[in-house]
Amino acid sequence: MPSEIVRKLKKLHRDEQGADMVEYILMIAAVALPLLGVLIWFWKDISRWVGEVYNNIRGGGGETDPGDL
Repeated sequence: MPSEIVRKLKKLHRDEQGADMVEYILMIAAVALPLLGVLIWFWKDISRWVGEVYNNIRGGGGETDPGDL
């Protein structure tokens, strides 16, 4: 029984199949977490900017009258 457990533990220790997936997850986290931080930090500015762009596209900007074109 103990030799079987030791053999399985050695096999588990040699197995590197999941190492690549952990590296990919760490790379994605290294990019995603700073982006998330920037979005949280500048949330109000981004929201205001998107609202202004939406109003300009919708025609609520008031800069130009479509009849003037």
